[in-house]
This record gives sequence, structure tokens and C-alpha cells, in this order.
Amino acid sequence: MLTAIIDYESGNLHSAEKAFQRMAHEVGGGTVVVTGDADVVARADRVVLPGDGAFPACASALRGQSGLFDALVEAVEVKGRPFLGICVGMQLMASWGREYEDTKGLDWIGGEVVKITPSDPALKVPHMGWNDLVIDHPHPVLEGIKTGDHAYFVHSYHFRVADAADRIAHVDYGGDVTAIVGRGTMLGMQFHPEKSQKTGLTLIGNFLRWRP
Repeated sequence: MLTAIIDYESGNLHSAEKAFQRMAHEVGGGTVVVTGDADVVARADRVVLPGDGAFPACASALRGQSGLFDALVEAVEVKGRPFLGICVGMQLMASWGREYEDTKGLDWIGGEVVKITPSDPALKVPHMGWNDLVIDHPHPVLEGIKTGDHAYFVHSYHFRVADAADRIAHVDYGGDVTAIVGRGTMLGMQFHPEKSQKTGLTLIGNFLRWRP
């Protein structure tokens, strides 16, 4: 069992690599590698797409590596490999990103990535720090996770889904802010599970055992 964490030069992947390797060891989840090699992504049993920074820059960086981008699409869309997007990696699953300019996403889950607009002006953007998850729909990767468990966020934009069935969890930050999206073999988390202590490690372990 091989899990590929895609390195497309859009974030520091050290903490993610360590968290996934730790949980792979604990749950018997096989081997975890960080890679920018399209051949490794193509043969991986599951794929993780992280991302830090702005939506347009991450989208451009991903598409700029044609072999890697094609391998990702083949693995997820054609082969149906379990997929996890993290932070901007989750946002890239959307149809459109509205950060700075209109940018096409992967269109794996309908919707758009828009700026957070809290109803309380005292709430600062970016949304940074710990927040309590609110579970909207059950999902196998949420085993052992309940409403009130907290996760660590750092972001100014969030995924506004077109179909409420695709929103697995949200948080309250002066209004609903999408936390987890999912459809079929694909899952995305706006927060950083690798930085979310017990909750995040549980989610990572569940993903590595997930058989959609």
C-alpha cells in the first residue's frame, strides 16, 4: 500500500510527511512518500494533495507540471484512488477559485472558493487557530470524530459548495465556514490535520484505512 503526498513546491511538507508516516505505522497503512515524480503518483494506492498560499499560484504550480498533473487526474478521476486534499489542496477540488482572480479548479466537487466574511467584525481574517468541528454528514473517515472536536485552521478563503450533500463538516466563524468536503473517493479538509493533534491524527489514520 503506497500513499503519495504530492510535492509541487506549494508548501512545507515536513509536518505532513511525519504525521502520515506515524499513522501509517500505527494503522498498518503501508508506505508514505513525498514525491514530485509522476510515475510514483500514477502507481500510488492513495493520493494526498497539500497546498499553502494563494489559489491561483497553487493551481498554476500544479498545472505547470504536466506529467504530475496528468498523473493526479488519472489516479483520481480514472482509477478512483482515494484522494485527500489539504488546505489549498482541498480548495483546488472546487470548480472555481475567486482569490485575486477567477481561476479554474479541478471541478471535482461543484462550488467556488470565496473569501470568509464573518458577520462579527471583531473576528479577524485570516481565520487562524483552533475551531470546533460541526459534523454535517457521516463519513467513514470521521470514525471516532464528533461535533466539538477541534482542528487547526489558517486561511482567508473557504469552499462554498454547490450541493450541501458534499459538505461533510463545517465550523462557525461568524457564519458557516466549510471544514470538510467529500464525494465518492475524494475528500478535502480545509484545516491542517497534521497540526490538529489527536483529531487530525485520527482523521489521517482513518483515511489511510479507508476503502471507498
